[in-house]
Amino acid sequence: MEEESNELYVCAVTVAEVIGKTAREGRNPEVAFNIHISNSRIIDVDEDLSKEAGMLHMEMRKSVKYFSLADAYVLASARRMGSRVLIGDPHFVGFNEPVLIR
Repeated sequence: MEEESNELYVCAVTVAEVIGKTAREGRNPEVAFNIHISNSRIIDVDEDLSKEAGMLHMEMRKSVKYFSLADAYVLASARRMGSRVLIGDPHFVGFNEPVLIR
């Protein structure tokens, strides 16, 4: 992300997930929201992305028990954008898109 040519994209579902977790932890969800919208481009969820995420979720749940619908949206969004995913979830191992961070 250090190169100026890099752009950060975040799926709208991920923003919702982060806002919910931030609020549950007693932190300010407005701060988390503002960080996301000021540092990244939000990928809107539409019917085509929802269809792709739903099918991906169904396929992944056959082999990865904890692959969430939000995970499916992240991966479907990356595929739509032709981009990589920076993620800390180990169940993303084996895909071309993710770059695991620890």
